[in-house]
Amino acid sequence: MKVGIVGCGLVGSSGAFAIALEGAANDLILIDLNRELAQAHAEDILHAVPFGKPIRVAAGDYRDLRGAGIVILSCGVAQREGETRLQLLERNVQVFQSVIPRVLEHAPGTILLIVSNPVDIITKVVTDIAKLPPAKVIGSGTILDTARFRTLIGEHLGITPQSVHAYVLGEHGDSEVLAWSNAKIGGVALLDFARQTGRPITDSIQSAIDDGVRYAAYRIIAGKGATYYGIGAGIARIVNAIIDDEGAVLTLSNSDPGIQELRGG
Repeated sequence: MKVGIVGCGLVGSSGAFAIALEGAANDLILIDLNRELAQAHAEDILHAVPFGKPIRVAAGDYRDLRGAGIVILSCGVAQREGETRLQLLERNVQVFQSVIPRVLEHAPGTILLIVSNPVDIITKVVTDIAKLPPAKVIGSGTILDTARFRTLIGEHLGITPQSVHAYVLGEHGDSEVLAWSNAKIGGVALLDFARQTGRPITDSIQSAIDDGVRYAAYRIIAGKGATYYGIGAGIARIVNAIIDDEGAVLTLSNSDPGIQELRGG
C-alpha cells in the first residue's frame, strides 16, 4: 500500500523511518513545505532500506498521493517548552485548513491519520474540514501514553512491556486517565501480580508511574526540544494495523457523532 506523510519534521520523519524499517508499506511519499527537507529525509531513510524490508521511499508533492491508502498528517507547528497541547490548537487549525483540501484532491479515498497536537481536537477539526466519515479520520490518541504506561509498569515488575495489558484513556495530555483498575499481566490483575512477585505497587510507586506517563513530554521537550521516537514507532504500529486489517484494539482518537447528538439533546 502507498502511504503518504505530510509534514517531515522530527515526528513525521521518525514515523517514516519506523515505517520503512518495519516494511509497513511498499511505497512511502514524504511531503513538506520545505521540499529540500523532505528530499533529505527520503534519501537518508532510503539508505536504511537494505537493513530492513523492501520499500520505495521518495519525496513528492500532493499529486504524488494519488492512490495512497493512508495519509499521515504530522504537519503544523511544534509544541513549545511549557506550552500545553491545547494552546497549540489555534496555531495549528489554520495549517490543516490549507492542507486537507490539497490531500483529498489527489487521494479522496484515503484514511487520514492525525498525529499533530492537540491530537484529539485536531482529529475532530480535520473530520469537519474533510467532511469524511469518522472511520476515515483517525488520531494517534493515547497510543504513546499507553506505551509509556506499559513500559514503566514493566520496568517496575522486571518484565517486558509486551506482557503488560494496560491502557491510558481520555485526552492525550494532562487530563489523561491511567486505567489502573483494569490493568493485567498475563490475565492476572496488575496489583495481584505485583504483590505475588514481591514487587507491590505502593501509593508512591503508583504516583511515580503516573508522573512518568503524564509529564513525560514536558521532560523530554525540556531535554531535547521535542518527542518523536516513541510516537514515530506508534505511527508505524497504527499503519501496520490498518494495512493488515488486524482487528487490533488501540487507544486512538475518533469523532463519535452519537456522543455529539446526545450532548446536543
